[in-house]
Order: sequence, then C-alpha cells, then structure tokens
Amino acid sequence: MLSPQSHPLIEATLPLVGERMPAIATGFYARMFTAHPELFDGLFSRSNQKSGVQQQALAGSIAAFAAHLVKDPLSAPEIMLSRIAHKHVSLGILPEQYDVVYKYLFESIAAELSDVITAEIADAWTEVYWLMAHALIKQESGLYAAAASDKPLAPWTVTRRDPAGSDAVTFTLVPSDDTPASASRPGQYVGVTVRMPDGIRQVRQYSLSAGTGTETRVFTVKLDNDGEVSPVLHRDVQVGDQLTLSNPCGDITLSTGDGPLVLASAGIGCTPLASILRSLVETGSERKVLVLHAESTIERWALREQMRADVAILETAELELWLEAPSAQDTAHDGFMSLDSVTIPLDASVYLCGPLPFMRAMRAQALASGVPAARIHYEVFGPDLWLASA
Repeated sequence: MLSPQSHPLIEATLPLVGERMPAIATGFYARMFTAHPELFDGLFSRSNQKSGVQQQALAGSIAAFAAHLVKDPLSAPEIMLSRIAHKHVSLGILPEQYDVVYKYLFESIAAELSDVITAEIADAWTEVYWLMAHALIKQESGLYAAAASDKPLAPWTVTRRDPAGSDAVTFTLVPSDDTPASASRPGQYVGVTVRMPDGIRQVRQYSLSAGTGTETRVFTVKLDNDGEVSPVLHRDVQVGDQLTLSNPCGDITLSTGDGPLVLASAGIGCTPLASILRSLVETGSERKVLVLHAESTIERWALREQMRADVAILETAELELWLEAPSAQDTAHDGFMSLDSVTIPLDASVYLCGPLPFMRAMRAQALASGVPAARIHYEVFGPDLWLASA
C-alpha cells in the first residue's frame, strides 16, 4: 500500500510529524475556515473547534494511519477508517471535499515543517494523505450506495418529546416527505442538523435509543448547559417541528450469533446499548445478557424505565447498577462501576459506551478478566480521541 520509496521517509519523519501534528491540525483548520467559513454551516462543529477536540482527533487519526503504514505497508487500520467513514456519512461528506482538506492541510504542514521539509518528504506525506483519503472515500461510497435513498440527509418531523430522567429528552420523529428511509441496526446513530439562533446549522450525532425500522427515529439527548446544540433541542424543538437527519450510521452494532453479551454503560452512554437491549426483546432473543449501568443518581438515568422493562422481559438478562449517590431505596452498588465482582463469560461480547475514562477502565478490567480485545467494542460520542482498537 505504501510505496517502497515513501516508506523510509515516513518512518524517519513520523516522530517529528507526530510531535508537530497538533500544531499542524490547528493551523489547517485556521486556514480552511478563514477561506471557507461556510463550512461551519451544517458540517463542522463550532463547539469541537473551540474546545480543540477536533484538532486532536485529526492529528491522532493521521498519525495513527501513518504509523500503521510504517508497521504494515500493505494494509490499513480498518477499524479506525470505518469509524471515520461512518461519521463522515452522517455529515454527508462528499469526495470533492477531500481536495479542500488536502490544500489547507499541506499548507499547514509546509509551514510547521519549514525547517526540515523537502520535496521528497512532502511527496511521501502526500501519498499517506491520499491513501487515507481514498480508503475513506471507498468506504463512504459503499455506505451511501447501501442506503435506501441517494439523499444522505432528509427531513423528519417530531411527533413526541418525552422527559428521560432528570436532564434528558427523548425525541420521536417520522419522515416529513417520501424520501426512502434506511432501517437502522441496534447501536447505530444519526446525524441531527439543528439551526442555531444565529441561523447557522450545526450537526450532532445521537444514538438511536429504540427501534430499528424505517417508520420512526427515536433518540435521547442529555442537556449540556455549556453546549451549543442540546440546549436548543431541549428549549426550542417542539412537536411538529422538522429536523434534518442522516441515514443510520455507526459500526458498533449488535453481533450475530447466540453468545453471551455484556452491555456496560455510564450516563447518557446507555442510549446505544438500550437500543441493542430493545432489539433483543423484539427478536425474542435467548442470549444471556448482563446489563451494567453507572449513574450519579437514579433520577439521572435517562432510560431506566425502558431498560428495566426490557431486562424484565428477557428471561436470560440480568441488571447491575452503580450509583455515586444512592438513596436508601436504591438497589445498587455504591460508587463507580467495577468489574471485580462481576463474572464475565469468556465467550462474551462486551459493549462499552460512556465517558472516555469509564471506557478505558472497563476495557482494561475486561481484558484482565480474560475477554479478548477483539470482542470488546466501544462507542465514542463526538470526535474519537481514543484509538484503543485502531
């Protein structure tokens, strides 16, 4: 995959480029948004740019891709590429936009590496970029082709908004027009486009918390008072309003087979795992399921009624709960989740969703208990800053 002439150049310069990649990414976005401020409208997250997490994610993904090519020039990090491709499809990214990224990314590389860059080094990193870009374009083209419509985004109408715990809302939507809708798989998400008070559209990905058909979309949004999109959804979006949704995306979905499952979540991370749990109920599954959830208080557990009801229906399901501040009436462990007292079957598939520190801790504990890394799956909300399985 990586040419013989580029391999030694990438290997030699990777430490320096990796060290300077955060500055390269910051310079890239500054150049691109100066030239194309319209890209904030319906594409890039202003919040992620302000916090710097998008720059970190870009720097990490390019460095990880290059490091993989140095180690194995004939292959690609498929897990990482798949996650990026699904996020891109939820935004409606098109192939020609990779040319825009290339222009400003390599302007930033030339500026940050002006003390060492040569034509040969520039050509080698250009090869790395287009290898990554073409791999993503191929995956994204396949995802677009598999959808029920050639429209990546479509209007949906809110038919219900229901409180979910003390600080979340569950939205139920139906199609607003005759655009064919793709069925979702348990655990997937949709890109949701919301118009901000200043008129700019912003997109966020929200996991579908129930249902896998084509007639409805159901997602649950936790209020982030410091965020940009969730306050608008909570405050302004009412029954009858329209939102623009992508096709269902995401490759962290329920595995086939009849092996046992462990669904471990914290906070609003319960949403994709609640969808998986609901799908097991709907299919009458007899798989052994261990549902583990951690929350600050019982009132904040957004989908507690849905998840408890589904566990009760499944004869082979069990639920364990951890609360940081349990009351005398709560049947729960006190404090943060730990797998020390949990027996995980060695043939189980483990699904994790929640804050990054939670997922790092649970993955480490699952590995220590003997679960192979290939059977531990995780879902990250927002830019993926943790490439544990890349």
